[in-house]
Amino acid sequence: MRNIVRFDKINLKLHPELNEKWVQEQIALDPSILELGEVVIRDKERIQRGAGRLDLLLQEVDGTRRYEVEIQLGKTDESHIIRTIEYWDIERKRYPNYDHCAVIIAEDITSRFLNVIQLFNGFIPIIALQMSAYKVEDDKIGLVFNKVVDELKLGLDDEEDVQETVDRSYWENVSSKEILKIADELLEVMKEFDPDIEYKYNKYYIGIVRQGQPFNFVILRPKKNNLRIEVRLDRSDEIENKLETSKLDVMEYNSRKKRYRIRLTSNDIKGNKELLRELLYEAYLGNS
Repeated sequence: MRNIVRFDKINLKLHPELNEKWVQEQIALDPSILELGEVVIRDKERIQRGAGRLDLLLQEVDGTRRYEVEIQLGKTDESHIIRTIEYWDIERKRYPNYDHCAVIIAEDITSRFLNVIQLFNGFIPIIALQMSAYKVEDDKIGLVFNKVVDELKLGLDDEEDVQETVDRSYWENVSSKEILKIADELLEVMKEFDPDIEYKYNKYYIGIVRQGQPFNFVILRPKKNNLRIEVRLDRSDEIENKLETSKLDVMEYNSRKKRYRIRLTSNDIKGNKELLRELLYEAYLGNS
């Protein structure tokens, strides 16, 4: 017979020792507990000129996504919401090359303020996490974060978004001619099932066009030592198994954008041509 472990809920707002600073430190030690994907801490107590300090700034491990995180013990209130949005706005204006999202954390997000946050969502990218703390056996503390408001996607998708156009030489300087040759090999693979596919060189990624129209079933991000491709496909066990048995450098799946992310080097296309062709063709059909 299995023993049941008792969890005793803790009110952090009234706790004599566990405070907001303690919560901040626990998230900093392991940002994955927020379940925002593969992120790292960029800064803590980040000074906002004329507006206080941002509790935590998180960033995707290998991406351009940043999260401005504000923590409050007890119930959320007007000032907490306004402060979160203000810090998000300051950061997005200061660093426009990143994709920013506000994250509000509180022990109690009442129905009143839940409605307010949902009103902002769709105009401001915002996630609300309700935090619960529990004492378990041996006086250990557990923190649980439940997403009560998820971000509504703003603006246009990659293939519709207006991007600053560059040329091939821009990416050769950002990355290298050798990495761009890998992109050329990949283009030849795609042209096997659609000869009209071409690259469009944008400032932040290389996209796909077909007959002059954006068609980003895959986007490419050339790096110094590899070519990162992001293939838009729904996650499936079949694809997962094929990627796991390959020798490809597979990154964490981007569930928000529904993209498989893979790092390619010069030998990867030749050794995995059929698998890459299959993935790209499936994405091509699924996004047509």
